[in-house]
Parts: sequence; C-alpha cells; structure tokens
Amino acid sequence: MDALPLPPRPNLDQYKKRAKELVSAAQSGDANATRAWAADWLTALSQVLDASKTPNYDSLLKQAIDRLIERVEQRMKTSKGQFALADAQHLIATIHSFENWAAFARHIEAPFSGDTRVREFESAVDAVVYGDLATLRSIVAARPEIVDEHSTRDHHATLLHYVAANGVEDYRQRTPPNAVEIARFLLDSGAKVDALADTYGRDHWQTTMNLLVSSAHPDGAGLMSPLVEVLLDYGAAIDGIKDDESPILTAIDFGYWYAAETLARRGARVDNVITAASLGRVDLLNAFVVDKDTLAPGVPLIAPAWRDLAADARTHIEAALVYACRFECVEVATRLLDLGVDAAAADGQKMTALHHAAAHGLIDLARTLIARGAPLEVENVWGGTVLDSTAYFAEFMPIEGVDYPAIMDVLVDAGANIKVLDDYPAEGTVVPEFLRRRRGATGG
Repeated sequence: MDALPLPPRPNLDQYKKRAKELVSAAQSGDANATRAWAADWLTALSQVLDASKTPNYDSLLKQAIDRLIERVEQRMKTSKGQFALADAQHLIATIHSFENWAAFARHIEAPFSGDTRVREFESAVDAVVYGDLATLRSIVAARPEIVDEHSTRDHHATLLHYVAANGVEDYRQRTPPNAVEIARFLLDSGAKVDALADTYGRDHWQTTMNLLVSSAHPDGAGLMSPLVEVLLDYGAAIDGIKDDESPILTAIDFGYWYAAETLARRGARVDNVITAASLGRVDLLNAFVVDKDTLAPGVPLIAPAWRDLAADARTHIEAALVYACRFECVEVATRLLDLGVDAAAADGQKMTALHHAAAHGLIDLARTLIARGAPLEVENVWGGTVLDSTAYFAEFMPIEGVDYPAIMDVLVDAGANIKVLDDYPAEGTVVPEFLRRRRGATGG
C-alpha cells in the first residue's frame, strides 16, 4: 500500500494549515505551485523521520510528490477547476493510509485525549516489522488484548497481518530475521490466526496466510515457508476460511512454489489440474486429464479467483500448461503437449507457455513448444515478445543457472525478430554480447 509515514509527533493543527496551503496552491492555476507545496511538505517530513526506519526515502519522496500532483490534477478535472479544503484534507489523510480526514484526525488526537491505545498499537507494529521482540513482549504484557486489535488505518490490519508484510503501509513491508519468532509470540499471546484485514478488496481472502503467500518480502528473507508452517501449526485454515483452496492457489499464482509445496505437504487439497500441474504431479495430471478438452468426472474447475478463467475444461487445461512451464515442470508440460493442448496458451499477463519456458532456460521444452506451433512474436501485457521477455529476464531478473545466450539462440534460430533487442542498454551484461556474436556471425 502506497503510504507515507507520520512524523514522530504529528500535529493536527499543522496538517490543517498545510491543507489550507494546498487549496491556495491548487486554485492558483500554477502547476508548479502545487509541486512546490508537495516538495516543501514532504521534505519537512523527511527531516523528522528516522532514516533507518524509512528505507529508500528519497525514492518514496519522489513517488509521493508525483502521486500528490496526479491526485490534485484529477480532482481539478473532475470538479471543473474547484479544489476545496475537504479535498485537500482527504488527500492528506489517504496518502497517510487513512480512509478519510475524520479517521486521520482521530488517530492523531487520540493520545492527547488520554487514549494511549493508538500510540501503543503503532509502537507494537514497529516492534513487529523491525523484529524488536523485547519491546513487543513489554507492550503485550501491559495490554494483552492488543494482539486482537486492528489498525486505525484503512487496511485495519492486526499485528499478525504485519508479519505477512503485504497490504499495509509500504514503508512497513519488511521481514526481520526473527519474523518466525515474532509470529509465534503473537500467536502464543492469543492472536487470531485467521483474522481478516481490509486489504485488497476487503473480502474473505485477506487473512495473514493469503497475504503471506503473495508477499515478496518474506520470500526474499527466505522465511515464507517457515512462516506458513507456523500459521498452520496454530490452526490456520489450510484450504482457506471459505474452503476455496485460496492459500495454495494464491501461492501458485504469485509464483511462490515452495510455499505451495509446503501447503500441499501439510495437507492442502490438490484436486484440480492447475494445482497438480504447478506442483509437477504428473500422476495426478494423468488421473485428472482425459484429453485437451476433457477432465475426468468430478475434477473441479478451480483457479485463482482474480484470474476469471472461463469455466470450461479446455481453458483450465491450457492454464495448467502455462503454470507447468512457469514452474519448470517439464514432464507435466510435455504430457499436456502430447495430449494436444494448444502450445500458444497464455496466462493473465499474456505470458505464453513459451515465454515462461524461455525465461527459465528450458531449451528442450522451448524447442518442443516451437515445434508444436508456439508463437514467437506474440506480446505479453508489457509489450514483450518471447525473445524480448527472455532478454529482460537475462538483464534485470536473471534466474540462477539459466544459460540465456543459449535459449536466445534457440529463439533467434527459430525466427524470432532480433531487432527487438536493439533498445537494450549497451552496458548490459548479456544482450550486447549476444548481439555482437549473432550479428558478427550473420553479418546482419
């Protein structure tokens, strides 16, 4: 969630003053005046923040200024040039991750009215995300009920949700080395393992588990699977609180194979073709799939809800091929191709089976896909052909162990348009040398 941190001692009167100044800047008709207002406010904010607790603040500051300007401009357009004090106050509140000015004001004013709960909750959140277990223990010992409270911010997360590092303020999305110990302490202290937050659509998927298995931060820290284990140890609904298999499907769709494997090993259902293919379960695939258009009787059509896949067997079987390529399940992918599944199948980002196979350096599978008619020049949602996408992975998101020049040779030899690589920077580590070698060899 894009959000700015509050200063250590926020002052509502100062925010009211800034809101009035924003109104004057916006109504002046001078775009530079609004930008200057934003820069002044956010620079002042940066001067009172602890830089060690606000990583990449310079980038955060620039992004916040751009968002502020964009929101002001949008409001000016929709209101025919009018920008009222209520507009300015709402903008300031929402950029701090509050639903409205009233909620923002209550949050700031609560400590001054004798209600220390907001300040204590915020301190506890900081202890969770920075791994300060001693401080967290002290806060919980003084007020045990805090583990079941929800943030006053618009995501309404609990302390346990912050362990997932997802859907909350972006500057607090981090996974400390002792995150597993933090989670166990909260759960031992009575935190509800499947409590809901109001992140991402405010629905029954917003449990700590589902937020966890779609979060880059615990994965980057190498703690996603251990945290999955902890939540399951304390009774998290392994197939989702609505029994919709959302944890394992979420992990699969966001690319966290090891989390999905952990869930399956602990007993999550693997009863559909997409999950089976993603986990490399060729035994289940053979039991589930009759042919390219037909599933065995009783096999459900289950997929990540947001993918909105058509409720027919062929669509789900084609999706299974794409996921198999994404997770390097070569035996599954080959079996599906042998059953006649369309080699041009693609996912929600229009990444085809060949896009994924090439990105992962699966040379033999890529050749098989090409031989079965997989298109080379189809573009994903970012405008990347298979060769372009593979080059992007090579330069910016390399997967360990992949021989990118070799897989790029396969694509070019098959007819991929090499000119898509001309815009890559000359200082790159893979593409420039690849182009020199290919064009030197061909004279092109």
